[in-house]
Amino acid sequence: MASRADNIASNLSLANFSKATELKNRIWFTVGALIVFRFLSFVPLPGVNPLILQQLYKQTQGGILDLFNTFSGGSLERMSLIALGVMPYITASIVVQLAASLHPALGALKKEGESGRKKLNQYTRYGAVLLTAVQGWFVASGLEAYGASSGLQAVVNPGVMFRVGAVVSLIGGTMFLLWLGEQITSRGIGNGTSLIIMAGIVAQMPTFVANLFEGGRTGSIGGGTIVGLLALLVLMILMICFMERATRRLLIQYPKRASQKGMMQADRSHLPLKLNTAGVIPPIFASSLLLLPLTITQFAGNSVSPDTAVGSFVISLNQYLAHGKPVYMLLYAAGIIFFSFFYTAVVFNPEETAENLKRNGGFIPGIRPGKNTATYLDYVLTRITVIGAIYLTVVCVVPEWVIAQTGMRLFFAGGTSLLIVVNVTVDTITQIQSHLLAHQYGDLIKKAKLKGRLR
Repeated sequence: MASRADNIASNLSLANFSKATELKNRIWFTVGALIVFRFLSFVPLPGVNPLILQQLYKQTQGGILDLFNTFSGGSLERMSLIALGVMPYITASIVVQLAASLHPALGALKKEGESGRKKLNQYTRYGAVLLTAVQGWFVASGLEAYGASSGLQAVVNPGVMFRVGAVVSLIGGTMFLLWLGEQITSRGIGNGTSLIIMAGIVAQMPTFVANLFEGGRTGSIGGGTIVGLLALLVLMILMICFMERATRRLLIQYPKRASQKGMMQADRSHLPLKLNTAGVIPPIFASSLLLLPLTITQFAGNSVSPDTAVGSFVISLNQYLAHGKPVYMLLYAAGIIFFSFFYTAVVFNPEETAENLKRNGGFIPGIRPGKNTATYLDYVLTRITVIGAIYLTVVCVVPEWVIAQTGMRLFFAGGTSLLIVVNVTVDTITQIQSHLLAHQYGDLIKKAKLKGRLR
């Protein structure tokens, strides 16, 4: 049976892909859904002047709006119906995860299985609606305030009706994206929300490539610099692929049990601990916290005179927190390391894992079950989290340093975007391989049934 499985896994080729009709339909459905997402990113909010809005975005580049704009595929720059993207849902899901780890009632829901998971998902959707409404109201108010202070009328008819219409439109756009992501997950190839975020990031790729080769043509970027940037991109992709798949496998031993042949046999399994348990959450949290004051000072700087004490403070803060500056990169690295340990402690509970192992009769060889096992798991997890935090820091800080040296926006929005694109791509390939493997096993079962009938 093992040799048959090995042969099936080795035969996952394009020839087998051409026979997998269901997989092809799923891929075409996913592509169609992503095309709909891209079309929606060009549908503007009612009552907004897109030309004035483009000038507004250019004056506020570099803040948290730049990060959200990249994740939404440029929708925020054009202030489309899906300008906020799925970021409110991502934020709400993180808050619910944190609350489930800290609040006993939500923690009990998390342990109820499928029914508890559905309730937590429902709470996450409610939180996404609330966050979208709050963010939408501030976005609409910010557009009106900016037009009043600088003389640029981004809103055609400012007022309460515009704000209400903008909030309703943004809620509808975000909820539609969530529904679209769920459809991709169920009827497509999975990871619907992640694929939507990746599609928004990849949509910026043609602009990056065009700017790169245009700089080489005009002479503003040397040929050696272009080759170095491409080589660095390939090396970082390889490192991300290696580190994201790296795990520390702990041997779990179970008591001897009687087998079907009457022999006593001990079961063994492994507890995999990912090197990067926190995923892409630490860079997102760290960059959001750093870019938030920068965005506020950029908006405030338009209405504050540079000759005043407040204006001088705003200018100094913008200079220190600019991309590539030593203070920014130092705070960015410290934030990534802190959130790597913090989020890992939230998503993985050594005491709960040790209790589950003890309840099922499992133990780590050489470690007593219970408290000693929890201490050992915490010790191992802390050591590998140190490596994971260093890896995340290198991936995210190196692009910032390259941006400062070359003056160009590398990797679309830095290491965070590269992490998301590579992780989602690897997961999507894994999903496709799983569908192909299921198709191969299905054909094998059909052939076995057919031979049985012929006999």
